[in-house]
Amino acid sequence: MDKKLETNRELWEEWTDINARSKMYNLEGFKQGVNKIDPLILSEVGDVTGKSMLHMQCHFGMDTLSWARLGAKVTGADFSPKAVQLAESLAAELNIPARFVCCDIYDLPAHLQGQFDIVFASYGVLTWLPDFPRWMKVAADFLKPGGMFYLADGHPSSWIFDEYADTWDIQYPYFQKEPMTCEDSGSYADRDPENKTMTSYQWQHTLGEIVTSICDNGLRLDYLHEFGFVEFQAHPTLVDDGRGFWHHPKGDDQLPLLFSVKARKPR
Repeated sequence: MDKKLETNRELWEEWTDINARSKMYNLEGFKQGVNKIDPLILSEVGDVTGKSMLHMQCHFGMDTLSWARLGAKVTGADFSPKAVQLAESLAAELNIPARFVCCDIYDLPAHLQGQFDIVFASYGVLTWLPDFPRWMKVAADFLKPGGMFYLADGHPSSWIFDEYADTWDIQYPYFQKEPMTCEDSGSYADRDPENKTMTSYQWQHTLGEIVTSICDNGLRLDYLHEFGFVEFQAHPTLVDDGRGFWHHPKGDDQLPLLFSVKARKPR
């Protein structure tokens, strides 16, 4: 594995423990039956009853298992052994049928067979990918003819700002090609704990690259949606609406913070 990706995996190994304890993830609530899929994604993906679903970069499986509770036949994939181990233990503890695969996401075709009705990824996926077109090919190849690809994530334009500053100053160019070297304490879910791995490497992907890669892999775009809110406090000045989303202090018409795409593989 590339050294940068290995460093990122070490970080996510630590983040698994931090996130599992965090208020944001609310693991105990999930165990009691709280569904972790937010209303926006639920409304856009629709009914999954009886459908096979591949969840790419599933972390420790709370969303994956939430889809299973809604009737999907789920497979989750992630590169963190600790996260996959926790996902498998949750599935066993809660008696939720699910399959999990641990590998570098680019190596997934060597570890998983078959195709799926839905290939799904959401929130915090894109910036960890050094090569989005290659990732998109993996996703498209796992999709059945007639199947649906769905992705929701932070809008690429929202990642250009300094996530720790009170001002909206540009820190990372929108068209930056080189990896961004980031230093973090704790995780995005809980900034307080100290972790051994402070450095991570992240990549910017433009909206044009994302849409073009979807089309280049033979998928037909149903829609591209953009929203003026986001699912976590990605900037210190964002305002919590109490319903799981964060908004620009001047309103949702200021700039896109979140996007979603749905596409289908022709039969």
